[in-house]
Order: sequence, then structure tokens, then C-alpha cells
Amino acid sequence: MKPITAESLLAMRESYSADPKARVVRNALVKNDLTTISRSFEAENRNPDIFTIDLKTMPVTAQMQSGRCWIFSAMNVLRELIARKYGIREFELSQNYVAFYDKLEKANWFMECITEEIDEPLSSEKNRFLLESAVSDGGQWNMLVSLVKKYGICPKSAYGETYQAGHTRAMNGLLNTRLRRFAVDAHKAHEEKRDEAIERLREEALSEIYGLIASCYGLPPQEFTFEYYDNDRKAHAEYNVTPLEFYEKYLAVDLEQYVSVINGPTADKPFYRTYTVEYLGNVVAGQQVCLLNVPMDELKKAIMDQMKDGDPVWFGCDCGKDGDRETGLWDDAQYDYANTFDMNLNMTKAEMLDSRHSAMNHAMVLTGVNIVDEKPTRWKIENSWGDKVAKKGYYTASDTWFDRYVYVAAIHKKYLSEYASAALEQEPILLKPWDPFGTLAD
Repeated sequence: MKPITAESLLAMRESYSADPKARVVRNALVKNDLTTISRSFEAENRNPDIFTIDLKTMPVTAQMQSGRCWIFSAMNVLRELIARKYGIREFELSQNYVAFYDKLEKANWFMECITEEIDEPLSSEKNRFLLESAVSDGGQWNMLVSLVKKYGICPKSAYGETYQAGHTRAMNGLLNTRLRRFAVDAHKAHEEKRDEAIERLREEALSEIYGLIASCYGLPPQEFTFEYYDNDRKAHAEYNVTPLEFYEKYLAVDLEQYVSVINGPTADKPFYRTYTVEYLGNVVAGQQVCLLNVPMDELKKAIMDQMKDGDPVWFGCDCGKDGDRETGLWDDAQYDYANTFDMNLNMTKAEMLDSRHSAMNHAMVLTGVNIVDEKPTRWKIENSWGDKVAKKGYYTASDTWFDRYVYVAAIHKKYLSEYASAALEQEPILLKPWDPFGTLAD
């Protein structure tokens, strides 16, 4: 190991002090944010919110202080399919309903995973991962499909938001404390050769957790009345509808026909292969998380084809890079940090993934794209951060930002190439639990 010496410290100080630009930057940062002084204002001019495909969609939703973006974005996609079919003017699907059962199923999933690792100490690599992650708000498309097929969906008017649903930190803390208590008790029972007690411990924990979720979210409806206005302002009502009946009648879409298509250009993930992530899921015996890896050009084409047919597209990305919440622009050229600070910050997408610099952390909806000579130049995004930011909650992303930071999209199988479709017949390759393509569920 090589320490920083007094000589090297002095050399760095002298080199920095001799740079007149460094003095300007230092003075500017006394009263300004570094994003302000590094901003390239030409980026906004290059990306107006005008799109050759611009789907008409409903007002944005707000996930508040929760990590339910994958649920909100999925419900925003599904409500458009329902609204188009029945001519509904405006409504929301209940995000809270899906989140209730997601929390319950994740708790059960966690206990199943801990039980599978019961022969390993709590300090083992996989147990450490499970205990650190435990249950969070995040999720993936396949996890959403498992929930909807098992529990159905319902309108927000039948099961609205609570304060806890939109502010999940405290509840998650209690939930994970109880799950870690189970892990300790289960391992103790195993060490004492009382494995028959583990199932009782699981049932006790699950019952207590159900009570916690019900107190925080409210009891989900077993049936409800669905009322809405159509485009002609005519009122409609259907009574005594169950959530599963609502899914089967009003949505009537086979969600299993949608594939999680990823772009992961790392050496460990050859294109046209399928992957799954160990211990990633929520519903025991539900749909396996299956990720089909394709080149970016093919992913973009499938997304555009789906939007050309009028369907918005659920997708996952790294939203923490090169974005401005106020103007609503994501563009990898809008902040010139490298030139401001004379730093080598350049990394390829593969290098960002391998070094953990970037990973999926947010899900949204693609509702438009600008196409020039059959190539996309910018994308329109429906977010779930409310309508007080960006363009009433809608954002624009440059195509180069899309290349670097978009990782997954839910694509109907009919939009896949023949070669990509054939890859779905393969058994998915198992990735480590901490692979970056599992992070949307964190």
C-alpha cells in the first residue's frame, strides 16, 4: 500500500493553484450548486418536448415518499388499456391494492429464502444479502404479473391511498425487524434440531405482518362497485365486482405475453440469452423473473413498434444520472462535469454496470418518441412524481441518455424478432442475487 506523502500533497496543491480555471470554479461554487456551473444550456434546446409519436395519456400519478414506481408505472400502462377499451375519460387503478399483497407475498418469499439457506450461518454471503435487503418497496415486471394474476386489480376509488402507503419507511423498518426476528428464530431452531418448529414460526410471523400491513394500508376490498364516465359523459356502474373479475373482464390482457427485455452489454451476459436472478421474486410459485438480453437497437425497435400500435411501454432505468427534475430533461450531455473539474469520468455502459456505478433504480412509462429517418432522437416519459415538476409530470430523454441508462422494458412477444423469440425457449441462466439487473426490486 502506498500512502499519500507530504511531497505528493504539495505537488497536487501547487498544480491546482497554478490553474486559473480552478480558481474560477472554486469561486463560483461558493454561492452556486455544481450542477449550475456545469450546465450545458444547449442541451435543452436540442430536446424540445415535441414527438412524432405522442400517445394521448391521462394525468400523471404520484407515488409520494415510497419506492412503488414499478407498481405506479405498471398501473399507468394498464389503465390506458382499460380506458381505451371502454372509452373511460379518466381514472386510476389502485396502486395501494397491489402494494398490499406485494408486501405480504414478499414477507413470505423472504422467509422461504431464509429457510432454503438454513444450513448456512446468518453470516454467510447469501444470508447477509437476504438480511440486508429483506423487504423493500421495489419490484420488477414479472413480480407485478404474479400479483395481478393471483389477486387481480381494482380502481383507486375502491381502495385509495393511506398516509403509510405513500410514506413507507417506518412500516418497512418494522416489517424487516420482524422478518429478521424470524431468521434468528429459524436458525436457532435448526441448530437445536427443531426444524418442525420453523413452519410455526413462519405462520406466526406472517400473521403479525398481515396485521401490520392491514393497519397501515387498510383492508383490501373483496368486492366493489366500478363507476366511471365514458367519453360522452355517460355514467356507468357495475356492482359486486371482485378484483380478479375486474382484471379478467375489464383488462382481459394476458400479461404473461409481455417479456422483460433488457440491454446489458456486459461480458457475463451474451445477447439473445435469458437470465434470472437468484432469490429475486415475490410470489412463491408465481412467475419467474426472466430477462431477455438483446442489443439496444433491437430493444428500441420493439419499444417503438409497440408505441406505434398505441400502447405505452413500461420500462426501468437509472434515473439518478444527468437529469433535471425541474425542466424535465434527462440528457447525458447536459452537465459537463468532466470539463468543469478536469476529470476523467468517461465509462461505457458495460463498465458502469460492472463497477456498480449504474443500475436500475426507477420504473416509468414511455409514451412518445421523436423519429427521424427511422431513428429515435428523443423520448417522452410519463413519471410518477406528481404534476408539480417537469412538464406537468412528463419528461423528455435524449436518445444518447436512453442508450446509456435504460435497462429493461416490458415488450409484448409479438414485437420481438424471430431470433429473440427463439431465445425465450432457453432455460434462464442464474445470476448472483446481487447482480445489477435485480436492483429495481431493492
